[in-house]
Amino acid sequence: MAADPTRPRPRSGAEIREAFLSFYEERGHRRMASASLVPEDPTVLLTIAGMLPFKPVFLGQAAPPAPRATSSQKCIRTNDIENVGRTARHHTFFEMLGNFSFGDYFKEQAIAWAWELITEGFGLDPAHLVVSVFRDDDEAAAIWRDAVGVNPKRIIRMDEADNFWASGPTGPCGPCSEIYYDFHPERGDDAIDLEDDGRFIEFYNLVFMQYNRDAAGALTPLARRSIDTGMGLERMAQILQKVPNNYETDLIYPLVEAAAALAGLDYPALDTRAQTSLKVIGDHSRAITLLIADGVTASNLGRGYVLRRLLRRVVRHGRLLGIDRPFLVAMGEAAIALMAAAYPQLLERREVILAELVREEARFLDTLERGEKLLAEVLATRPERISGDAAFELYDTYGFPLELTEEIAEEHGLTVDLEGFEAAMERQRQRAKAAAVSIDLTLQGAIDQVAAALAPTHFRGYEALDQAACVLALVVNGEPATLATAGDAVQIVLDSTPFYGESGGQVGDRGLLLAGDAGVEAGLIVRIDAVSRNRSVFVHGGRIERGTLAVGEVVQARVDRSCRRRAQAHHTATHLLQAALKQVIGDGVSQAGSLVDVDRLRFDFHCPRALTPAELEQIEDLVNGWIAEAHPLEVGEMELERARAAGAVAMFGEKYGEVVRVVDVPGVSMELCGGTHVANTAEIGLFRIVAETGVAAGIRRIEAVAGPALLPYLRERDRVVRELADRFKAQPAEILERVAAQAEELRATAKELAAVRGALAVAKASALGELAETIGSHRLLVQRLDGVDGAGLQEAAQCLQQQLGVGAAVVLGGLPDPAELGKVMLVAAFGAAVVASGAKAGAFIGGIAQLCGGGGGGRPQLAQAGGRDGAALDGALVEARRRLLDQLGGV
Repeated sequence: MAADPTRPRPRSGAEIREAFLSFYEERGHRRMASASLVPEDPTVLLTIAGMLPFKPVFLGQAAPPAPRATSSQKCIRTNDIENVGRTARHHTFFEMLGNFSFGDYFKEQAIAWAWELITEGFGLDPAHLVVSVFRDDDEAAAIWRDAVGVNPKRIIRMDEADNFWASGPTGPCGPCSEIYYDFHPERGDDAIDLEDDGRFIEFYNLVFMQYNRDAAGALTPLARRSIDTGMGLERMAQILQKVPNNYETDLIYPLVEAAAALAGLDYPALDTRAQTSLKVIGDHSRAITLLIADGVTASNLGRGYVLRRLLRRVVRHGRLLGIDRPFLVAMGEAAIALMAAAYPQLLERREVILAELVREEARFLDTLERGEKLLAEVLATRPERISGDAAFELYDTYGFPLELTEEIAEEHGLTVDLEGFEAAMERQRQRAKAAAVSIDLTLQGAIDQVAAALAPTHFRGYEALDQAACVLALVVNGEPATLATAGDAVQIVLDSTPFYGESGGQVGDRGLLLAGDAGVEAGLIVRIDAVSRNRSVFVHGGRIERGTLAVGEVVQARVDRSCRRRAQAHHTATHLLQAALKQVIGDGVSQAGSLVDVDRLRFDFHCPRALTPAELEQIEDLVNGWIAEAHPLEVGEMELERARAAGAVAMFGEKYGEVVRVVDVPGVSMELCGGTHVANTAEIGLFRIVAETGVAAGIRRIEAVAGPALLPYLRERDRVVRELADRFKAQPAEILERVAAQAEELRATAKELAAVRGALAVAKASALGELAETIGSHRLLVQRLDGVDGAGLQEAAQCLQQQLGVGAAVVLGGLPDPAELGKVMLVAAFGAAVVASGAKAGAFIGGIAQLCGGGGGGRPQLAQAGGRDGAALDGALVEARRRLLDQLGGV
């Protein structure tokens, strides 16, 4: 079915979207609504690609909705947020138009339709089009050349990094073919460089899923080959509307104008910096409006943090433009008006969107005012850069985002000491959990409100791992709800629970919520993967795998017993580890943090030095000794003061009531602890330290594995030892000796090789001395010497200089590997008389290296430099001779 020549050519963003979807709908594709920006895929925070909703189909995990489909998918990416507004086509929110074939048509039809759509449907001149194919995809290249008629010079082969798609290390994959628009076809078809963003823009990507990659990397053809394509709506709009960048299309420019009006500015008359701020506001306004509409609320975690960051960037750039009053609601209204035709849910969610904008803007304006005042004081001191401590104080005390500190610093030509910031952050984490309020590790938004209205959860997990419980509250995809269905991401509050909620360094339990009669066949399966605490309310986070769940329903809460056993073995082992540290290092050792997980434990402690191997062995022996002694644990409650008087050690960062829970390993350890533990130390089985490192000034960290989790660790180590033994043809006990012998042999061989290379370089260079020129009282020699490494080239230059005398100036350049043009070596050796005349080898050779895209330097008599452009070497040597003649010719 050919494109209708009488149909008007699309120009507006809405027309382009509809033209694309209609084109493929007319060709048997089911039109699919855009999926939410909050994906079902738990491996990503947000929907980042048009194919993401179909990923389970391509992976064979779900049935396709139809043999063919087409969609316009909302997407958000923030990995290159710093480029938004600065380049012509970087965005946070964008729309990806796509057509998909699930085992139906393949390469030839996909290419033919793509070409028909863009040349006949959108009216693009073929003279402005270039296509790329994977380097080995002769089939696609032939289709473009023979079936479509593309000039072979405008079919560019690209490597795997650019033109091969994979779902992961293993699984479906295949070559890509991309279509580029050429803004300057008059520049010709020779030596086309698709990396030239000023000339080319990639706007349509066709992915041909035709292989399956196994763990060994082998590719086998798929029985059902598929098509996944993506066309950037904003990019096509830029092309068809003939504007210089995506921001000036009708998809974004109305928001840019709205922001300019709020600031009383005229966009075309502004300088680049002000235009950039308006572009950022326009771009981010689309993103935040749609994120809130899809149920995201601002927070300091996950996708909530993405929203908060975007909101605050809008406010910040508004202030840079002189907008000194709240304006997010106005931008939200403008974004809703602009996009409601395409996304009607914006009108349905209008009140929610505007309320969130009001709340977040008010919160941030207070933060911004205080933070900017402090930052202005820092900038007034004219520092070379913003210190990590200053950036951290802004973040921790005033809630001032690090990204904004970086932006403001950049505006003043400064950088931020990020390593210092991270060090300050880590020190603060170790001082106390209570001080980490700005990180806010609790759940945010709706669950906060729910928890505030409920009584503390009754935890029964010390006595039982399987019990009935009533659902008191539900949050689905960030919103309060009374009902959840299969596929929903849920946060559930029960009246009582056997699930341990993350606390005291111990991770929360995992497990299932089942129908009230506990039968899996009954229908309901909720997989719980994280349990946290919010105001003493236990929040069970997970996803409904089957069935429905309603508030008021009675469920069977079932903890994963294997995970619980592993966690409690690690928790008790952590107590034994701290007791051992106090014995070996001293009573001054104190806890600075911990993690108790199902597969490992981590214990941070105050200590001014690294532990010796002997100390670590002693600690390990003590812990394993206590395990072997089979100490029964005594767990009970007592008054806090009485517990402290008995010598109980408080857990790091915990707050305690008047009555506390005490975990006692008689004669070994007594701690205040609410975590889960083994009944007897013998249940741990074995304890092994795997690492001891420094994490901050005065803070050390021990990582260890204990109990059932130790077996996978030991198996992996055993596998490595067996492979090494096999490779070295030695018994395990002989491996170290064999490795040491081979290392010594390698060092000796390398030394001999270096000597041989040096001698070879000198031999090659000896004949060059005859080519030296006499310039007054000086001898000048500038030559190329390939196939010699840096050390050899330096030795050759020194020998030649000594051979030619104190008045000699020797410059040698070459490629260590003549086949590799990306590595250039240069050496200058000047005699004493040359140096006395004012010439300095270091400064001289550094300037020559710049001609080869590099640099370097050294002493006045001898210096070495490198470069990356071997093609420029001959010209650089010619320039070196000219400069030496200028410096020495008149002497």
